[in-house]
Amino acid sequence: MSYEDTALTAAHAEVKAELARTDTKASLLLAFIGAMMAGAWTVATSVHLPVASVAFGAVGVAVLLAAAALLLLTVRPHLGGGRPAGFPKWATLTPAEMREALGEDDRPVHIVNLSRIAVRKFVRLRRAIDLTCTAGGLLVIAAVAAWGGGA
Repeated sequence: MSYEDTALTAAHAEVKAELARTDTKASLLLAFIGAMMAGAWTVATSVHLPVASVAFGAVGVAVLLAAAALLLLTVRPHLGGGRPAGFPKWATLTPAEMREALGEDDRPVHIVNLSRIAVRKFVRLRRAIDLTCTAGGLLVIAAVAAWGGGA
C-alpha cells in the first residue's frame, strides 16, 4: 500500500466518521428538544399562566420547532443529486458495471462529496444548537414571568 493509498483510505474513513458523529449529535439534540417541548406543554396545560409567560413560552416553542426542523434537514439523507458517487450510484448498476466501477479508485470524489455534505450538516447543527439555546432562554423568561406573576 502506497502512502497516497493509505492517506485516501484514512481520509475517507475520517469523513464518514464525522458524518456519523454529526447525525448522532443531531439525534440527541432532537430528543432533547422533544423533552423540552413535552415539559413546556405539560406546564402550559396544567397551570394558569400570566399572559407574558404564555407569550414568551409560545415564542420559545416556535423556536424549538424551527430547531427541530433544521435538525431533521440535517439528518435527511443526501444521495448526491444529479451526479451520485458510491452507494447511490451503485444501486443503478448491473453486476458487470459494478465490477467495472469497483475497479476504479474514486475515493477522492467520495471524500470531496462527503466532506461537502459534512460541512452542510455541521452548519445546520450549529444553527439548531443556537436556536435551542435561544428557545431555552425564552422558556426561562416565561418561567420567571410565571413565578413572578407578571401580567
